[in-house]
Amino acid sequence: MELWSRRKFFLTSLAGTAIASANKLFGRTMPGGDSVPALANITSAAATGKRPLIISSANGLHALDKGMDILKKGGDTLDAVVAAVTIVEDDPNDDSVGYGGLPNEEGEVELDASVMHGPTHRAGSVAGVRRIKNVSRLAQTVMEKTNHVMIVGDGARRFGAAEGFEEMNLLTEHSRKIWLAWKAKSSMNWRPGIDSPEWKEYVSALFGNDEEKIAYAERVIAHPPTGTIPCMAVDSNGDISATTTTSGLAWKIPGRVGDSPIIGAGCCVDNEVGAAGSTGKGEENIKISGGHTIIEMMRKGMVPVDACLEAMGRIAHNYKNDKKKLGTFHIYFYALNKDGVHGAASLWRNGYEKSKRAAYAVHDGSEARLAECRSYFDEAGGDQ
Repeated sequence: MELWSRRKFFLTSLAGTAIASANKLFGRTMPGGDSVPALANITSAAATGKRPLIISSANGLHALDKGMDILKKGGDTLDAVVAAVTIVEDDPNDDSVGYGGLPNEEGEVELDASVMHGPTHRAGSVAGVRRIKNVSRLAQTVMEKTNHVMIVGDGARRFGAAEGFEEMNLLTEHSRKIWLAWKAKSSMNWRPGIDSPEWKEYVSALFGNDEEKIAYAERVIAHPPTGTIPCMAVDSNGDISATTTTSGLAWKIPGRVGDSPIIGAGCCVDNEVGAAGSTGKGEENIKISGGHTIIEMMRKGMVPVDACLEAMGRIAHNYKNDKKKLGTFHIYFYALNKDGVHGAASLWRNGYEKSKRAAYAVHDGSEARLAECRSYFDEAGGDQ
């Protein structure tokens, strides 16, 4: 088949062709480039594929061993990715996913997740789920035990309870204190009166004068994080699955849903092509169907990093490349193809911390490591 041969040809090209490929599609000069050196402990994306392979956002680095172990034993790719992200969902110290996630404006943790299973072309999704921490497994259960794709809100919680998922309070003491500090900062009423210590003293007391915790609380209050973990895998046979799980935007309006549970946006798989996922401001991804866009670009022959940059270019195009407007948010795309070639792109060259280079996690069977994201704008930015 001519299309398949053309795809195989492109897969032999270097990841550095990203800018040229996207320019051809958009007919304009794309900002960014490869002039930003990677940090010493971050490698470049692979230009040639290797299977089995599992990748995720950087916060999944410590969890990829679990997924790779399943792949090496011949396990299903969906079981591998869900097992990996479950480790992060269970971690109270990761306040962007599962247990310990930062809550909505009312102090309730609401979780979203989706899964796609390449070999069977099936998908499952849940959104706005309270009191169940492992929503990636819940989304998998929707896929496996119902004829639905998406269940939301209290219906998803009741479905999970009926299927034996434990209900629990997802708000840790750490996240509760940050929420209280946010309320004190943003509300006229949820803070000490004029006859009490000022807000700074109130927050200091909340965190026992721990300067590191205070600084972190102040950062996430000023710039509400949208952290998430997408994870995708291809096995030795070329079968692919993916999941994306999140606690969503901190301090969101109750019921707000981002891109993570949206099939074709925060998670997308085509077993003949590859998989894609995203983190960051989900609203921007939803508007361009980013996961589907990346899959279709890879189908046309783009390597994953080029396809991610193409999707990023569409977001920038929506704002006419206005860096002032684009600087109010951050977004990342991650992808792998059927041959085990992987890549990722970030809107800005930095991660959520502006002093750190944007990166993602990769495990190709040897060890989990960080690989650099190709940046669309070759400068630090993003209001997160």
